[in-house]
Amino acid sequence: MQLQQYIELYQFMEQHITTGICAIDENGRVVLYNNKMSDITGVSKQEIERRIITELLDVDLGQQLLHQVIATNEPVLHQKQTFWNKNGEEVTIMSDYRPFTLSSGEVLGVQFARDITQQEFLMDQPLSRYGAPLTFDIITAVSKAMQQVIQQAKIAAIGRIPVMLVGESGTGKDMIAEGIHHELAEQNERFITLLCRRNEQTLIQQIEKYIAESSNYTFFAERIEFLSMPAQEKILAMLTEHADRGHVFIASIGTDPIDLIAAGKLSKNLYYLFSNLTIHVPALRTRREDIMPFVNDYFERRRRNFGVKVQKLAPNVEQLFMTYDWPGNLKELEVLLDDICALLTNEEVVEMAMLPAYFKWKVKEEDGTQNDLFTFREKQDLRPLDEYMREVEEYYISHALALHNGNISQTAKTLGLHRQGLQYRLKRK
Repeated sequence: MQLQQYIELYQFMEQHITTGICAIDENGRVVLYNNKMSDITGVSKQEIERRIITELLDVDLGQQLLHQVIATNEPVLHQKQTFWNKNGEEVTIMSDYRPFTLSSGEVLGVQFARDITQQEFLMDQPLSRYGAPLTFDIITAVSKAMQQVIQQAKIAAIGRIPVMLVGESGTGKDMIAEGIHHELAEQNERFITLLCRRNEQTLIQQIEKYIAESSNYTFFAERIEFLSMPAQEKILAMLTEHADRGHVFIASIGTDPIDLIAAGKLSKNLYYLFSNLTIHVPALRTRREDIMPFVNDYFERRRRNFGVKVQKLAPNVEQLFMTYDWPGNLKELEVLLDDICALLTNEEVVEMAMLPAYFKWKVKEEDGTQNDLFTFREKQDLRPLDEYMREVEEYYISHALALHNGNISQTAKTLGLHRQGLQYRLKRK
């Protein structure tokens, strides 16, 4: 191949590759910016040409790291970043930042970014990761309270009526909503989750797009009280306008609707739309008889899907699970089981020593007893130093995040870390 042909091939690959690429020189000027990066950031190539990166891109998009790799000539890998792009969309990317030295000796900073927004969206709903449609038959409901919830949800599906799901975070409201969708006698085209804690303008645009289409959809507005009053009224107007269609609308809130209305966080008019059926999903601590059946169902899925051998909890671990209050409810329980099973190989029984350090600390803090994670009295209490230090770091970061109400930027500043560094440590956990 001739040089010109190589250039043409390079240009084709650079513009059609599914990885976003951005390269800057030592002065911060953009020298390479492909189509995928434009899609991710919402900044066109025309806008970026001959401009300095700090004039166009937010610091959290990685311009600091691009300058860092130029200065140090060392790569920075596997950095996860979430941001609002110029189109008003929330995007999550995983990036590698690498230095590249030209023949002239000048060093460029190059960012390779993969769009993982959809994967992150699925991770926001860990209770839905069953590898199959989430029907009511799959949901673990041994307690009388949960059986009543499912019975009410089935009635909602039969009547195709709007439903308000009320319950604490992590109780499984998303599971009930998806169960209603699959229980419909005349199936809707899609189940669409609307995350109301994100950009409400984008969310409303989503609804406007789908609600006017010929196909029927099931909409699930998760934590609708996080929307502003104007946004709630806008949604109500759209639902009223298209009330004769076959759409099914489900919403969830975190606490009593009357309290939210009194506090000015929930539109009274919007709530009236759901007043025919409000379903209260109970907290896990009030239905402890569902804990072990859920654990057993979880282990059965792990054995079937991943070939692991885990069978059960040790008696003292089971006792701990049954007495712990589970402030994060079913979601906290499943995430804990995910963390435990990620480290299992051929073990059949989950012993106390296999529980993550952060969970041991939470249990100790809850019952008010002195925490003995950092003390040891017998030889069998000793463990490898790297494991010990990892547990210390996990606890310290988890505790710092809790004190800052989960705010990553404030926590990173307090701990003397870059925001990206803290995100890396959280991912590593």
